[in-house]
Amino acid sequence: MNRFYLLTASFIMMLISYSCQETKKTEKADFSLQLTEQEKEGGIMTPEILWKFRRMGNICPAPDGKKVLFTLTDYNLDDQARRTNIYSIPTGGGDAMQLTQEGGSSPSWISNGEKIAFTNGGSLWTMNPDGTGKKKIENLAEFEIYSVSPKDNMIYFTRRVKLDQTPNEKHDMPLANMRIIDDLLYRHWNYWHDYSYSHIFVAAFDGESVTGEKDIMEGENYESPTAPWFDGREISWSPDGSKIAYTCKKLLGKEAAVSTNTDIYLYNLEDESVTNLSESNDGFDRYPVFSPDGSKIAWQSQEEDGYESDLERLFIYNFAENSISWASKGWDYNVENIIWYPDGGKIYFSSPYRGTAQIFNIDLNSGAIKQISNGKYDYSPVSVGDDIIIAGIQSMAMPTEVATVSVTSGDMSIISSVNSHIFDHIKMGETEERYIKTGDDKDLQMWIIYPPDFDSSKKYPALLYCKGGPQGPLGQSWSYRWNYQMMAANGYIVVAPNRRGNSGFGSEWREQISGDYGGKNMQDYLDAIDHMAAQPFIDEERLGAVGASYGGYSVFYLAGIHEGRFKALIAHCGMFNIESWYGSTEELWFPNKDVGGPYWEKPKPVGYNYSPHLNVDKWTAPILIIVGEHDYRIPYTQSMEAFTAAQMNGVPSRLLFFHDETHFVTSPQNAVIWQREFFEWLNTYLK
Repeated sequence: MNRFYLLTASFIMMLISYSCQETKKTEKADFSLQLTEQEKEGGIMTPEILWKFRRMGNICPAPDGKKVLFTLTDYNLDDQARRTNIYSIPTGGGDAMQLTQEGGSSPSWISNGEKIAFTNGGSLWTMNPDGTGKKKIENLAEFEIYSVSPKDNMIYFTRRVKLDQTPNEKHDMPLANMRIIDDLLYRHWNYWHDYSYSHIFVAAFDGESVTGEKDIMEGENYESPTAPWFDGREISWSPDGSKIAYTCKKLLGKEAAVSTNTDIYLYNLEDESVTNLSESNDGFDRYPVFSPDGSKIAWQSQEEDGYESDLERLFIYNFAENSISWASKGWDYNVENIIWYPDGGKIYFSSPYRGTAQIFNIDLNSGAIKQISNGKYDYSPVSVGDDIIIAGIQSMAMPTEVATVSVTSGDMSIISSVNSHIFDHIKMGETEERYIKTGDDKDLQMWIIYPPDFDSSKKYPALLYCKGGPQGPLGQSWSYRWNYQMMAANGYIVVAPNRRGNSGFGSEWREQISGDYGGKNMQDYLDAIDHMAAQPFIDEERLGAVGASYGGYSVFYLAGIHEGRFKALIAHCGMFNIESWYGSTEELWFPNKDVGGPYWEKPKPVGYNYSPHLNVDKWTAPILIIVGEHDYRIPYTQSMEAFTAAQMNGVPSRLLFFHDETHFVTSPQNAVIWQREFFEWLNTYLK
């Protein structure tokens, strides 16, 4: 459901672009980012303050490692306007310099660091490193992702290409508004199939214009980058600019809906040939990265087809030997965000690791893996030099900043401070790591987030945070909705367990949850809240449970088994009736793996025994249910079914229905209402 959202530099920008899709882009709005005197006096997080945070996007180090580019996106709550601009900062620290004023995104260094390319207003631009000399590139329009070749003479970009016939065209009825559907995957996560496909184009580039563009996927009803996230990391240049590696799933309809089999394809610009490098593997293969000398290419690979949360392995293809090796064999944690060391002898990567995301390296000769970074952070490396790693960094108390990490010592320094205008005035609660024993004698890690100015002599209400996924990490992430510090600022102690199914604790722990949704991970939740309820500073009569996606399912399920523990519940876009959900969701590989298959199989898969609707007669705790109309991952009817059941059984309940939101609530004013209703519900029943 919610895949691993470790925020790499490119992925951060994708999320920002996604979250902005319903807002107006303007430079004329009055962006009031500074806190009011009342907000300063209050000194704690509020929904309105959360929208005054500046959101860091692409992090892009210069070729010489002396400067780092990044983007900042600001919002204006009053009219939901947004602006994104490009900044630079010295790697050694210092003041950030704003390079664009009229908007700018997706920066990259070209001409060996002498120029910066960026996008604005649907066009590609260049400028000098100090922001002067801005110039629009001619003959390039209607593109989405771009990358200039290492030799600066070519460019690839992606563009949607319409290939399928619409009903209007078929019947010559231009005013008709309908669909003719013959196959599955007709909608995906938050959008309907639009009869077009994301294709990669290549063209000549001279620094001023683009000429001779060619669609390297011409006529193919497939996409790169792959749906639904279209992540730019799925495409890369070879160092000499002669090849492009890209990720593609060459399946359609039902086949695509039940399979995760993407592959790494190699396009040769000289002879226009295409080679499938990962044909022998049946699961996900993606994020190709060439070695510095171009002799090898690495990527992330999952073995099992249909299992989106299978172990992320490091695979390396050797061009001279025409061979593939599993470089990380024996490492029982994910390999993500691959970066080659300059001499090609090591690869650096990040991995969810015991409730954080740390940076590691692997010696490609010995296979030895070493942890480089440390601390209560999620790191995402974007560049590795001889002595220094440049990374994005965040925590439960800090949104993304730029950090440098020593290659040898692991010492870390945060070199940016884009939200000091907020942190100078508001307090953050402390985060504690705690381990307990589960009922079956396993070690359960959990994060406890305390209110600012926590006083252990007082009694506090507590919230059990139920993570989505169900796989993926519960790490040191910062959210602009499910914000731990916001919950703590409202006087709640947050209990966030890394229950079974979460990444970062080995494959056995991660894989246990498949087919056992209502089993051991639910007991982990109950063990966690029971342990904390016994603490002298928590009022066991004021406990709540909250969560989204699989977390929303968890709240629905806990509602029927908690035996009076919880006095308030909040479920966002959760599965309520697994049978009806199977018939309305789109990525069918997911329930086939995690539930056990279709509900009509005989015998029926045991996963259906854990459908929350089967225990709705035991619901007693007041429940707030939240959903977006354009959520196609867990369609909104699931929340409507749950609300109807609660109402008909006399359970105090409320439904928040967002007409223009998806699996996520992202537009500013909707998000503020989300927060206000969230805490109004909790305060009504727990304060």
